[in-house]
Amino acid sequence: MSENGNGTIVEVNELVKKFGKLVAVNGVSFEVDSGEIFGFLGPNGAGKTTTIRMLCTLLRPTEGSARVAGYDIVNQPSGVRRSIGLVAEKLILYERLTALENLWFFGRMNHMATSDIRERSESWLKRLGMYEWRDKLAGTFSTGMKQRVNIARALLTEPSVMFLDEPTLGLDPQTTRAIRQFIKELAEAGVTVVLTTHEMAEAEALCDRISIIDQGNIVALDTDTNLKKLLSDDEGAVVDVEVEGMSDASEAACSGLECVSAVAEPEAGRLRVTASGKGAIGQIVDSIEQAGGVVKRMNTLEPNLEDVFLHLTGTEIRDEVSNNIPTGRPMHGRSAGKRVR
Repeated sequence: MSENGNGTIVEVNELVKKFGKLVAVNGVSFEVDSGEIFGFLGPNGAGKTTTIRMLCTLLRPTEGSARVAGYDIVNQPSGVRRSIGLVAEKLILYERLTALENLWFFGRMNHMATSDIRERSESWLKRLGMYEWRDKLAGTFSTGMKQRVNIARALLTEPSVMFLDEPTLGLDPQTTRAIRQFIKELAEAGVTVVLTTHEMAEAEALCDRISIIDQGNIVALDTDTNLKKLLSDDEGAVVDVEVEGMSDASEAACSGLECVSAVAEPEAGRLRVTASGKGAIGQIVDSIEQAGGVVKRMNTLEPNLEDVFLHLTGTEIRDEVSNNIPTGRPMHGRSAGKRVR
């Protein structure tokens, strides 16, 4: 594994992937530093997995270029594959093999020496809390146990870059916490981690920098703290509005105001509204009351990543996006495809 240190280990320039007329990834550019945890945050269909699959040489880009660990993803795919580990959203395990047999098989597929396979398999299974079940069939494992073995498989070759596609999706809270802690430990050991997620808490807890991606475009890229400052930089405010007699009309009335950039899905008689400009609060109150609701209380809140995502994209992170054809909306404060750091 690589040592802790500075330097770019992933470099992406104007990467595009088209499937017929569908533009899944639309000219993204970014860099990842060695030892960094870099996150792609966005809804399903935003282009996260497609980007990862191109960087792992599983998909050929339509346009653009990228280098991973110094190797070109198109012209030097073997070098890329030797340098990376991949934990895909779909588990890569054989259920009729034991945990150790799975690791042995994948180790031999990677032409590893027998002694290295044995040593590393036992080491990773111990670190991931699976050594006790090393001789049990993978088909008897829970989803969380399978994911732990899956991560051990990806680490057998001691990659310098680990790609994790929704690594905690569908897992129980205890396993989720354990895997997130393990990801932090990997980065501390010098492994670069690139992960995709649609979970705000996961991005906030793990990532040194977060790339918000929507409809194939990177709309913002920065640290968690700086992303939240986007709202204040735009003179925006997040307001919690308690409404008596709230209806769909209340939400629609707020959403239709020019001063409002986003309205989160209402819950238990409350609206979370992102607004800016002089007189915005008064306009919100008037619009709700004209729609038949009564504003009982309003509080200004600290923005979270969901507020930022709503502000930049106009959609909620939990929305399922099935058709991610770009709308032509420019990136926030940047030209589409421009390198961001």
